[in-house]
Amino acid sequence: MRTEFGTPFRALAAALLALAAPAIAAEPRYESAGTGVFGGRKLDWKSSVETFVLDDAARIFTTSYRKAGKADPARPVIFAFNGGPGSSSIWLHLGLLAPERVDMDDATAPRTVAPFHMQPNPDSVLDVADIVLIDPVGTGYSRLLPGGKPEQFLGVQQDARATARVIRQWLLRHGRTNAPKYLLSESYGTIRAAAVAKLLAGGPTETGQMDGVTLNGIILLGQAMDMARGAEGDDRGYLALLPSLAATACHFGKGPEGCTPEGQGDAARAYAADAYLKALYAGSALPAAERRAVAESLSTLTGLPVAEVLEHDLRISAPVFARRLLAADGLALGLYDARFTLAAQGLAGDPVADDAAMGQYVPAFVAGWEDYARRRLKVASDEEYIAIAFRDVNGRWDWGRGPGIPPARNYATDLAAAMARNPGLKLMVGTGWYDLVTPVGSAEYTIAHAGIPLGAVRFHTYRSGHMPYLGAAERRALARDIRDFLREGE
Repeated sequence: MRTEFGTPFRALAAALLALAAPAIAAEPRYESAGTGVFGGRKLDWKSSVETFVLDDAARIFTTSYRKAGKADPARPVIFAFNGGPGSSSIWLHLGLLAPERVDMDDATAPRTVAPFHMQPNPDSVLDVADIVLIDPVGTGYSRLLPGGKPEQFLGVQQDARATARVIRQWLLRHGRTNAPKYLLSESYGTIRAAAVAKLLAGGPTETGQMDGVTLNGIILLGQAMDMARGAEGDDRGYLALLPSLAATACHFGKGPEGCTPEGQGDAARAYAADAYLKALYAGSALPAAERRAVAESLSTLTGLPVAEVLEHDLRISAPVFARRLLAADGLALGLYDARFTLAAQGLAGDPVADDAAMGQYVPAFVAGWEDYARRRLKVASDEEYIAIAFRDVNGRWDWGRGPGIPPARNYATDLAAAMARNPGLKLMVGTGWYDLVTPVGSAEYTIAHAGIPLGAVRFHTYRSGHMPYLGAAERRALARDIRDFLREGE
């Protein structure tokens, strides 16, 4: 026999559930304010760390920085997020956009033990735009609620729908629906940006309603949209990687005397589009003499011995290059940023902890957040801020064919659809020469082969890696290019 509980019992049950709920599940909001100099302009700012609850299934936190005083309806708003999938926005947040940043000016010998340091960030683009950083479900302080299920949010389309809803709700909550709108994304976040742009520009068949939210511009850093490459026999990855290998070799003095990273990158780009492409297309039918000649050219570009190039059948992968370029010195390069090195001996092969870049810059960001969130943002919570959730988010991600099954599609076509629907949408693509994970050549190839109108695209390269804001000169150059991109849309 089923027993029906009356109102008092339901109230008691609700109270007990509330006591058992996570510490900051009740839609908290933390406010702060400050003054800084950004882009040479003194500015009073205010911040909000706030919650958006979606269908009583998840809470998504955003951190926004806005110009203090009366809101300017024409002031742009940048919505920013990182990637993973499973990464919070901590990297863009404390590396580029916040009023303070982690001290990572030395990208060749970073501090790897506490105490780490935060410092004023004059390169933040707060002088020209308000900024909203979004932490997807399972990252930062964003969590599933008791009524939510992972499959509602942990997937390409699910995540894009949630992000689009948060953007719409933030605009409504802050009265900014008529503001110029931009997305700033990094790594997997570039896939999210493409999917969100298509949703926001789409009709009721995609979203269930006609949203009519158009974007003025999208900024892609370390673009990762083409997930269709990499199958056995697919040589596009080697062609796209070569410019970054050549630039990195020059950086370490392994290129021709007097070379520059940009010059070597350009030479490799030209070689990849001609002789290298023809050689890889020929495959095993390539005559021995021609094979030897190609290996010699690749050796000059990459700094690797001819014998090693031949051993790998003219196809040098990023992991091979990272292990071998400075092997004589006992060093391994970072894949995410080849400027970073670690002693090769003793590394255990973990793709993150043993990556010379990620293994060294992550601790400063994590420690920096704990200090910054309490001191500057006034976050009053002991709940853990999750920088990257590998197992619980990345490992359960639904790419469209079920959790964990890699995709075989180019998400740049979503971006092309959004740009076709919105002729005013502009695109900026920023890539670091020393990014061996999402290299310069990959960005150029992906954009050129997706049906994106190239007249609306601005390409920029930096002497940096996957996070092009690590290093003082690189961060200043990136911030300048973002400012110019926003002003172009005025």
